[in-house]
Amino acid sequence: MKRRMKAALLGGALLGLVCVAGAYVRSGFNASPEFVFSLWYNRVILGLVVGAPWKTTDKRKALLRGALFGLLVSFAFYSSTGFQDHVSFIAGILYGVILEGWLSRSAFSGSD
Repeated sequence: MKRRMKAALLGGALLGLVCVAGAYVRSGFNASPEFVFSLWYNRVILGLVVGAPWKTTDKRKALLRGALFGLLVSFAFYSSTGFQDHVSFIAGILYGVILEGWLSRSAFSGSD
């Protein structure tokens, strides 16, 4: 597995923990385990999509790609909440940008 993919999956999992913590607090500590797992898993999938070996491009385009994938992947979770969890949806777009920005550094563009 390439370094980029490993880093993206780890980044997605870690951002998922941040997102889950925020959602848990927003729910008054009443979020169901299924909801929490689904949200975390959505962020791992976001890491998987963003971490794919995409064609090298300039940083601006890479960040836009991250936002687009964040929107597309997060929309699946957003729609499953009956379009009620706006914060998690917007956070997913931002997380796509964060992941792509982090991964666009030269340290993760190698092929090993």
